[in-house]
Amino acid sequence: MFTDEYYMKMALQEAEIALEKDEVPIGCVIVSNNRVIATAHNLTETLNDVTAHAEMQAITSAANFLGGKYLINCTLYVTMEPCVMCSGALSWSQISKVVIGARDEQRGFINKHLSLHPKTEMITGIMENECSTIVKEFFKSKR
Repeated sequence: MFTDEYYMKMALQEAEIALEKDEVPIGCVIVSNNRVIATAHNLTETLNDVTAHAEMQAITSAANFLGGKYLINCTLYVTMEPCVMCSGALSWSQISKVVIGARDEQRGFINKHLSLHPKTEMITGIMENECSTIVKEFFKSKR
């Protein structure tokens, strides 16, 4: 059986790909029945699209893979807490579980008193240091 850390490491690999493209280094993976069905990273700069967050890319890819809009019995692993837009999309997708690496106190959805779908389980803090460090270092290099 694969662990949350195993899949979060895959999400971090996606964040590294984003970093190489000079994108904000956030990555995610969607898993269904212990099978990776989508991997994605931020593409907002590449696509010149403010909605091209890692989660949005992964949701679309997973839905296409499954042939339907709902991600029931799926788990999303994401290196950084989703924003309000992404949490809304995750809620509409009815994803079963969301595993978050690092919290985003400023832009994340949790402090906005929003929630995911009522049946969605959420876990935070998986590989938190690694997930937060890559983003902090990215923004430090920009200043």
